[in-house]
Order: sequence, then C-alpha cells, then structure tokens
Amino acid sequence: MSEDDRPDATPTDEDRAVEAFERLGLTGYEARVFIALHRLGVGTAREVSEVTDVPRSQVYSAAESLADRGLAGVQQSSPMQYRPIGVEAARSTLRTRFDRESTRAFDYVDRVRETADEQREDIWTVRGRAAVTDRVLELLAEAQRRVLFGARLPELAPEEVVTALEAAADDGVRTTVVSRSPSVRERFGEPIDVADTPPTVDGDDRSGRILLVDDDVVLLSVTGAVDDDDDGDAGETAIWSAHSNMATVLIRLTEVGLGVDGTG
Repeated sequence: MSEDDRPDATPTDEDRAVEAFERLGLTGYEARVFIALHRLGVGTAREVSEVTDVPRSQVYSAAESLADRGLAGVQQSSPMQYRPIGVEAARSTLRTRFDRESTRAFDYVDRVRETADEQREDIWTVRGRAAVTDRVLELLAEAQRRVLFGARLPELAPEEVVTALEAAADDGVRTTVVSRSPSVRERFGEPIDVADTPPTVDGDDRSGRILLVDDDVVLLSVTGAVDDDDDGDAGETAIWSAHSNMATVLIRLTEVGLGVDGTG
C-alpha cells in the first residue's frame, strides 16, 4: 500500500491540486500527468511515470486525453514525447470549457424548470419570519406591473422590504401598501399608494403579510402559527404560489377581501 493509500495519510499540496483539477473536469490520472509534465517540461511516458504514481500504461491514455482537451502536445517520435501547454493557456482552456459546460447544463435545467412551471399548481409553505421575508423579497423582484403589500404589524415590514417596495415603485411598478397599523403606513410615501385596511378585517389578529405581484404571484402569511425560530423571530407561516391558476384565484379572493381593484 502506498503512503497516499493509508487511511491516516495527510493530503499533500499536489493531492489538493489534483482534487481541484478533478473538480474542473480532469480525471485523477490526467491531473497527475499534467502536473508531472509541467515538472519535466517535456517527457516520455516512462519519465512521467517515474515522477508520479501513474502507471506507465495509464500515462499514454491520460496524455492523449490531455492532448484532445488542448492541454498538452504530442511529438510523434520514438519514444513519443509529451509537452504541456502553458499555465495561462491551460487556465483559459479549462475556464472556457467549464463555462461552456456550465451554460449547457443550466440552460437545460432552465428548460426543464420552465416546463414544470407550466404544468404545476403548487402552493408552497415557508416557516419563520426571516424565511418569509426572504421569499417576499424574491417575489418582489419579479414585479413588472403592480404590487400590493400588506402587513398587520410593523415588524412584518422590515427595512429591506420597505427598500424593495420603494425600488419597485421607482421602476414604474404600481405599488400599493395596505395596513391598519399607522406605524406601517407612515413608512411609505409617494410614489407608493398607502391605504388602511377595510373595517371587515379589523378583528383579525392572526394575519401576517399579504403580497400580490402582477396577476400571478401571491403570498399570504399568519403569525403565531409556529414556535419561535432559533434566532428568536416570532412565529410566522406563509403560503405562496406563482404563475399558477391557484395563484390567480387567491389573488382575486384577496382583492375582494381588501376591497382593492387589481385591474388598473
């Protein structure tokens, strides 16, 4: 058993470099041959094998693969010799390859996600005030036409949400804030429309936040529905849905309950 195979062996700098190259798409043998070639400058399979733990029989295939990737050159001599490309050129080659493969992978994921979005009618649940705030900010970022935000308590309209609503209004998104709390309403001014909630909801002591974005994104929360979070936030649970028929229905019901007109 080699030293590197021992369970208690400490990784060397070269081991860490090999692992990094593997994360960039090289095999372990390719990474070790590439490093060995830079150590040698130019080398035959035997010479490469002597300065690394790659068997000579594996050096040939690893070196050929490096050549195919544009990371090494091969001299058709006897014996064959291999030369690595420069460090900066290799860095650029691997970066380009990584970017290309990353684009290909995530473009496919985007297509899959878009297909799934068209098919699902999901309602998602978020628990904890910090998590609900994060979701509110993410959904606000989608706004293009109009936003309606409501908060029963001042602590449910934190500064980051106020800033996001102001940014939406500044971008030309018709933005409305409703709350029965004067402390909430006084945080907002032009160009945001501010309104009190209708008398029909005055006895509501459990609602938390309302967020309507355009005609297909909705978030509704209640407070005191879960235990306190580990970070001390008061309990808040929200449901949200986006780009679904369910979201459209919830938006219409919410508008009716608040007495607001979402057609403008």
